[in-house]
Amino acid sequence: MDENIDKTKCLIIGSGPAGYTSAIYASRAFLKPILYQGLQVGGQLTITTRVENLPGYPEGEEGSKIMKNIEAQAKRFGTDIRFGRIIEVDFSSRPFKVKADDGKIIIADTVIIATGASARWLDIESGKKFYGSGVSTCAVCDGFFYKNKDVAVVGGGDTAAEESTYLAKLCNKVYLIHRRNEMRASKIMQSRVFNCKNIVPVFEYIVDEIIGDDKGVTALKIKSVKNNDTRILNVDGVFIAIGHVPNTSIFKGQIDMDDKGYIITKPGTSQTSVEGVFAAGDVQDKSYRQAVTAMGSGCIAAIDAERFLALTSS
Repeated sequence: MDENIDKTKCLIIGSGPAGYTSAIYASRAFLKPILYQGLQVGGQLTITTRVENLPGYPEGEEGSKIMKNIEAQAKRFGTDIRFGRIIEVDFSSRPFKVKADDGKIIIADTVIIATGASARWLDIESGKKFYGSGVSTCAVCDGFFYKNKDVAVVGGGDTAAEESTYLAKLCNKVYLIHRRNEMRASKIMQSRVFNCKNIVPVFEYIVDEIIGDDKGVTALKIKSVKNNDTRILNVDGVFIAIGHVPNTSIFKGQIDMDDKGYIITKPGTSQTSVEGVFAAGDVQDKSYRQAVTAMGSGCIAAIDAERFLALTSS
């Protein structure tokens, strides 16, 4: 065989909680999976400082350490973990043909897509500077750290409304910053926002700068879209809620997706529109986006792949 061609019963694309969990289950099922980690090894959890809502960590743990532990577990059971990314796929017939950026061609009987979704960020340098130190994209993940404090949420859609109402239960005050003069969220979500006494809408403003020190965020500088006047809001945290982008561009035209690029799976399964191709984690989940739900879907994908192989090989 050509040394640039590898064959596997199961190829896993992505190395977040979903990818590594599917690798653990696939390895234990003797599928001898190959996993390509992608550019962000370990997924979004690696850029989360402390994770306190994952079962099994009573004192919390650094996101990067959690992912290193899961990676080590996948390796222990025999997963062939490779650094690099998949750049081209052909799902037109089985076995599937996939090309990696190292030049390798992978011939796979099944494929599990676990490439995740990336949060949209504000195009300001200070937003990146304080990520994990006062700037977050997940209220459910990090809201607890701001109990009885003042925070800001940036956005105007359903995600921003959900984040704001969740934080309103924990925080003293929630500023909702939106560049338009009205929200884009659904009417029901808007009513929930406006019925929360401690949510303060600040419309027709954009974020100009996130201010802080070596301990984290201390304030938010916002600018009017009408006259460029600026205001300073004293806050301890800023939650960016302007949406997520699923990492699915290389699968376009190969499998069914919704209008936002999320992979569509059959209800109750990880099965995509192509038999033998499965999807797990945030790449197909636009509702929950939690590490624990991604892990669960990774387990489901591996079991679905194992059962598919058993049926098709008999």
